[in-house]
Amino acid sequence: MRKRPLLYVVVCWIAGNAAASMLPAGRLLAVWAGVSLLLAAALMSGRWSWKHLIMLWITLALGGAYWEWNDLRNTSILPQALGMPSARLEELAVAAKGTIVSTVERDGDRVDFTVKLDSIRSSDSPASLSNGVVDKSATPTSPDGTIGFGQAAAAGPTHGETIAVQLKLQAEQEIAHSASWRRGDRVILNGTLSSPPGARNFGGFNYRAYLRNRHIHWLLKVAGTGQVDDSPPAARSFLTLLRWNDDVRAQLGAELESLFRKKDAGYLKGLIIGMQDELDPATYRQFSRLGLTHILAISGMHVAVYAGFLLFLLSRLRFTRETALTVTLLLVPAYVLLSGAGPSVVRAGLMSMIALYAARMGVLKDGMHILAASALLMLVWEPYFLLNVSFQLSFLVTAGLMVYVPLAMPLVAALPRRLGSAVAVTLVAQLVSFPLTIYYFNQFALLSFAANLALVPFITFAVLPAGTAALLLGGIWPAGAKALAHAVEWMNDATFNAVEWTGRYAGITIWRSPSLLWIALYYMLLYALLWILKHYADMSDAPLYAEDETRPLEGLQPLSKAPHSASAFPGDPERARTLIRYRIATAALASVFAILLYAGYRPERLSPEGSVSFFDVGQGDSMLITTPEGAHILVDGGGTMSYGSKEAWRIRRSPYEVGAKTLVPLLKKRGIHRLDAVILTHGDQDHAGGLQAVLEEIPVSALLFNGTLAEREEYIKLMKTALDRGVKLYGVHRGMTLTPDDSAKLTFLWPEPMNPAGEEIPVLEKQNPASVVFRLDMSGTSFLFTGDVDTESEERMISAVRASRETAFPVDVLKVAHHGSKSSTGGVWLEFWKPRAAVISAGVNNLYGHPNGEVLERLSAARTTVFRTDQHGEIQMRVLPEGISVRHKLEGK
Repeated sequence: MRKRPLLYVVVCWIAGNAAASMLPAGRLLAVWAGVSLLLAAALMSGRWSWKHLIMLWITLALGGAYWEWNDLRNTSILPQALGMPSARLEELAVAAKGTIVSTVERDGDRVDFTVKLDSIRSSDSPASLSNGVVDKSATPTSPDGTIGFGQAAAAGPTHGETIAVQLKLQAEQEIAHSASWRRGDRVILNGTLSSPPGARNFGGFNYRAYLRNRHIHWLLKVAGTGQVDDSPPAARSFLTLLRWNDDVRAQLGAELESLFRKKDAGYLKGLIIGMQDELDPATYRQFSRLGLTHILAISGMHVAVYAGFLLFLLSRLRFTRETALTVTLLLVPAYVLLSGAGPSVVRAGLMSMIALYAARMGVLKDGMHILAASALLMLVWEPYFLLNVSFQLSFLVTAGLMVYVPLAMPLVAALPRRLGSAVAVTLVAQLVSFPLTIYYFNQFALLSFAANLALVPFITFAVLPAGTAALLLGGIWPAGAKALAHAVEWMNDATFNAVEWTGRYAGITIWRSPSLLWIALYYMLLYALLWILKHYADMSDAPLYAEDETRPLEGLQPLSKAPHSASAFPGDPERARTLIRYRIATAALASVFAILLYAGYRPERLSPEGSVSFFDVGQGDSMLITTPEGAHILVDGGGTMSYGSKEAWRIRRSPYEVGAKTLVPLLKKRGIHRLDAVILTHGDQDHAGGLQAVLEEIPVSALLFNGTLAEREEYIKLMKTALDRGVKLYGVHRGMTLTPDDSAKLTFLWPEPMNPAGEEIPVLEKQNPASVVFRLDMSGTSFLFTGDVDTESEERMISAVRASRETAFPVDVLKVAHHGSKSSTGGVWLEFWKPRAAVISAGVNNLYGHPNGEVLERLSAARTTVFRTDQHGEIQMRVLPEGISVRHKLEGK
């Protein structure tokens, strides 16, 4: 405490922030009271300084209070400004006036930026709306032609609230207009308000919380540049500096595009100036699989290389040490701005500036103090940095390197010094970042250590400097810059090939998101294990005798070959006993550490009796069955529907796809290492589309389908992917069964056998009537899964069951066919199965009007409790000895 007071203060401040961010007010006060009692007990023990304890208590309380104060102020003023409750603002047509305060990003036909509002007004009349967007022709204009607000129904100042603007371009000609917008421009926008969507699945991405952490509470959706009136800023401000910085970054990006191939330019934009938007998505995925995405973002490594180069250059120019440090200190903020000023680079910039100042003044040379000061400055400026993944990883890895590398160095003492240092740093960085990596990204590559050890130095000390040199030479010596660019492209090809080749054998492991307790235990055990190993290595390598001490020659063994036992140190039995204790402690800690890792690696289990999760994948179906013995069966995968072909300019670099963006992350977050089976009920896109990403990202043992093919490009690609990855394909039909374990059985009721002779697989365009229908009996409960089967098939199925003299017991849960379409779930069907509960999977405000009102009436008449993904989000049903327990993500109706 006396040596590093600032470190303890910052740790308490962060603890106060973290507690306030995670706990409701009542529990926060209870925790604060408990901590106060513990500190009081420590004070009464007399072993701690009362001044230090009081300082820590005050810091902890202030940290929590500061978070609460900021969080209470993080609310929207728009309901007050428009004189309406929040619920009435949904889809409200408004005219908003403000200033662009972010860069303007375009991806295909969508343009995104944020606006700091001056005022906002609701539109004159709903009659002037077209597709939910204000018709500009109906908006009053001033004599000079600019858009005016007219006589609005409600109006008011917004006290500088920030909103996110999502503008959809209506024609290719609008691209040039949107490209002219810059940070600082004054704009008047006509559009519709909507609140950001929250998470609709347990553990799913919460866009609403993501934007709230950036003080944004509303989206403004605008149709075309015709609904925007823009003008340059009237006066200079801090935004002018940022506007100039954006222009410089854009020019640097254009220079990179002129020097390098498209793929290399997108990669180097992220590597050199922090512009990651144009990085090839496939390249990013390959880097991500190996845990190399940190190299694609500007971080402490880049700032260190930049500062080191400046100091080297200034020393060669014969600047004095003090002058070189001062000049570098002043130029670091410029690099932070040019690189995008993300949390990791801000942290690195602050640390560099504090370290340079300390070196200049000869004070505060402790790295932990510098890190603590940087963290405190950032969190006082913006408390929500604490919830930023980049902030957490940046500070945690930096602190971990300072704490754990000295402990790890004796373990690599046998290696050459530079190689040993590189191994220790890379190993510690991997170990320290591991918990957060699996918490947020749910996967870890076994070859990540080797890939980082080999590629990070190459990219840092070869690709980055050479690419930067080519960029700087571009305006001075174009020929030399082009020649250097070719060399960089060759290095990039080598990097990409190495990443792609390594990725094939990366050994990707999938981990569920661990608890905070698990993470805390991980770091404590890691520290204890490394501490024991360090002291063991130090004691083992220490000389047995002092240099000036007479030692016996007979029977003396070389220490490196002698066993660590009492007989190995006849002159020092206490040392031998200590080494034995270290070995026992190491074995015990390693065992506990292995148990902790095993516990974290196990998949999520909702109930020992089994469970079924009905995912919210929009207008589609996807369910996960987990049996009592831990088998995982995925039924359908949802899918993003596309209507017709898009013009080339509308196509986005990374479009939303439900399998890759929703389903795969959910499965990984629950620690699903392998799917024992995937059941594809039929080949329609809203059931099959998301399975492409599943097959590419998660091992699958078997794919069960209805025994037919559909002449659709996506469906054929899915089947080829299954064959390429060694997935066993089974065409299922009525009469077949699947028994994943002793307590679960799947009985297939439909379709009828279509190819009994084993000839070519038939092609069937109308897939709905041939949907796979099966009954799941698990731990005394029953579920009926129906795909998109229609009423005619339902009646034929009932006839087939009766003809076979099978007993049709009532089912507990019915998955309603075809999203609640009126062509399914007939009265005869409901009377036959008598379901106690039903689940309807349908998209919010879908274009088909699902579920149909008549179907809901039939379910109500049958006294069936209905759950709907459009209202309840994900629905989880846990099988318990006393029955089925249901919980859903959203409150519903």
